Amino acid sequence: MLFESFLSIRYLKAKRKQTFISVITVISIAGIAVGVMALIVVLSVMNGFRADLMSKILGMNSHLFVLSHGGPFTNYRETLDKVRAVDGVTASTPFIYSQVMVNHMGTASGAVLWGIDPQSAGEVIDIKKIIKSGAFISLEEKQGEHPAIIIGKELANRIGAGKGNVLTVISPQGKLTPIGRAPNNRQYLVTALFDSGYYEYDANMAFISLAEAQDLLGLENQVIGLQVNLKNLNATEKAGALIEKNLGFPFYTRDWKEMNRSLVEALLWEQIAMWVILAMIVLVAGLNIINTLVMVVLEKHREIAILRTMGAAKKSIMAIFVLQGLIVGLVGTFLGLLSGLGICASIARFKFIHLPADVYYIATLPVKVDWFEVLLITAASLTISLLATLYPAWRAAQLNPVEALRYE
Repeated sequence: MLFESFLSIRYLKAKRKQTFISVITVISIAGIAVGVMALIVVLSVMNGFRADLMSKILGMNSHLFVLSHGGPFTNYRETLDKVRAVDGVTASTPFIYSQVMVNHMGTASGAVLWGIDPQSAGEVIDIKKIIKSGAFISLEEKQGEHPAIIIGKELANRIGAGKGNVLTVISPQGKLTPIGRAPNNRQYLVTALFDSGYYEYDANMAFISLAEAQDLLGLENQVIGLQVNLKNLNATEKAGALIEKNLGFPFYTRDWKEMNRSLVEALLWEQIAMWVILAMIVLVAGLNIINTLVMVVLEKHREIAILRTMGAAKKSIMAIFVLQGLIVGLVGTFLGLLSGLGICASIARFKFIHLPADVYYIATLPVKVDWFEVLLITAASLTISLLATLYPAWRAAQLNPVEALRYE
């Protein structure tokens, strides 16, 4: 073992009259460990929430939307074929959406009505998986004298409707009359309820067949746009550019990030803020390392002077205290990693932290460990520990042995 390593470890072991220095060393190790543990646990929980929320959003939305500057368009079947021929596209389906009013037994509520193609919509959105009562296939069949409608669980609770009930849909884009376009209303039979786990969708969305939506909204053979799914979720910009090039004007594309820009940006800035706040814990522990090493240098000035007179170089003296600080950083980081990953594994496996389902719509705390973030946290912790050693180590190397031994 090099003498620098031997002395750095030796100086960590306090003598009886240097117990206070040892206590500060333990506090520094604990501070780094707590900081690293907090970063791993909090960021993993945030990643879990983000992944869960994104899965709910993408379960009800496609990766890419194809729209027209001219509004609804008619040649959507030809457009579908062109879109499906683009490299990276896995599925596509036409859609119509409109703001409507739904009414059941005198209780009314606003909603977003989606007209979808029952044959191809299931390849793009996960509506089949979230149907909790009834069947998605019911959209293809007329239920007696009333066409079928599928509504969200929260919307059903709001208007007091359930499976088998008849409700009225009132559309502002109604039929054309001699005095202009008048609101249209039609009765529908609730054949299924869905529960996506995302309140905004469950409380505001309803689905009917594409043909029925065209008839209700007076769109004849038109659609609002196309929903498109891709092989690579993060390749929306490239795929969008290819689709726009193939289709030409007046078509344009918008991806899921643009459609949910405020939510995506809020999650990103929240994560950055957590990084900064929790990194302060590690930074405070780094300041404790500086404090510890400065006190050790003051306490060991005689030993440092003797080492210098025996021929130890300045860089060797500096290496002793750099290694001492790094050992503190390594031990604290290792303990933080061990405890942080252990807590995450325990939360994921045993699910002992329960959340109120009526508030969060998830029963337990979600956890997703991002190993790149773990490596980044480890690197940040060790870097702070290294930087904290430089000034005290430099001061120790500059100690004049003559001055240190003059009064000894």
